[in-house]
Amino acid sequence: MDIKNLKNIKHYILSKAWATLYRIDYDYLFENGSWKQLSRETYDRGNGTGILLYNREKKTVILTKQFRMPAYHNDETDGMSIEVCAGAIDKKESALATVIREVEEEVGYRIKKAEQVFSAYSSPGALSEKMYLFVAEYADGMKVNDGGGVAAENEEIEVLELPFEKAMQMMDSGEIQDFKTIMLLQYAKLNQLV
Repeated sequence: MDIKNLKNIKHYILSKAWATLYRIDYDYLFENGSWKQLSRETYDRGNGTGILLYNREKKTVILTKQFRMPAYHNDETDGMSIEVCAGAIDKKESALATVIREVEEEVGYRIKKAEQVFSAYSSPGALSEKMYLFVAEYADGMKVNDGGGVAAENEEIEVLELPFEKAMQMMDSGEIQDFKTIMLLQYAKLNQLV
């Protein structure tokens, strides 16, 4: 894509540990006609998926609870995050294949299909990550294991099956603060999935 108000883009790797932290220098043409050299740090961890599993009959949803160091670093009171099942997209998988695999690994349900309802950047000022968000109906008979994540990936995930209204109350009270979870709960409410 040729963007006429952008030139001289240079990438510098600052860190390449769990993901890649870049400093990107570039020239940007402002509306007043002046070019300015700017520099931004961009964290590139790839794209991700998230899914809200819901059960119309029981009026429940499946969420996860796990420790998140960035949340702890920001607040230092808890660090536990209640979220929809989610995961990073492997370069050789589609978003749909990733989310189906993550559901089985994290919450122990085997789903065969899911509906993508959004794709959105989680924090476009600092992260390159685009999230692909899904919904899918689940039933008790789809449970194939206890979930909890993959030990080799150092995951320790608590699986929560909650009444939908309780999850909405947790969002309203601030107990749920994850953007993808809030978006998907609101989507479920607006579209009367539960």
